[in-house]
Amino acid sequence: QVQLVESGGGLVQPGGSLRLSCAASGFILDYYNIGWFRQAPGKEREGISCISSTDGSTYYADSVKGRFTISGDNAKRTVYLQMNGLKPEDTAIYYCAADSRLVTNVRNMCRMKLGDYWGQGTQVTVSS
Repeated sequence: QVQLVESGGGLVQPGGSLRLSCAASGFILDYYNIGWFRQAPGKEREGISCISSTDGSTYYADSVKGRFTISGDNAKRTVYLQMNGLKPEDTAIYYCAADSRLVTNVRNMCRMKLGDYWGQGTQVTVSS
């Protein structure tokens, strides 16, 4: 059974940090690019960071560049999103996705919101 499970969300003050985890099961993580997406109320889903399983290349949306870092641990079958310098506008449900189209670069994966499998999401709220 294919599953992606996000965890690590919560309530944090502006300027704070959180680390999200995306645990994969039921498929071989090495064969998928992984991305983090978010959706705020009333807004479209946004691809914020994606990582290639082929060469480890990464993509970050301008809205998070310099503040968020994506990384993976294939042995633990987990991909992380370290979020620093959080702002109220980062408030959203955060999802991870796995995409098998390895020929697609991770910039396109994020911008076209590609994913064969999606997690259920974890809420991140940034507020004082």
